Amino acid sequence: PSLADLATALGLSRYQLLRAFRTAMGVPPYAWLAQYRVARARGLLESGLRPAEVAPLVGFADQAHLTRWFRRVLGVTPAAYRNSVQDSRC
Repeated sequence: PSLADLATALGLSRYQLLRAFRTAMGVPPYAWLAQYRVARARGLLESGLRPAEVAPLVGFADQAHLTRWFRRVLGVTPAAYRNSVQDSRC
């Protein structure tokens, strides 16, 4: 469902929903969703999948989009994260 659909279902305007979400979660809905996707991506990278495989599985348009958000949230690229996890297992 879209934000407009959720707002209507809750009896709020889209703006009211955005404001309430940000107040409750500390970030806007899209940033929360990106952080959630990055968290899911971490698990898949830890299981040995490559970033190009992970991106569509967690909802990013492509590897570049995953890389931008991954770096923004965690400060490292998905490939560097995957390599560090694999190195620590050896």
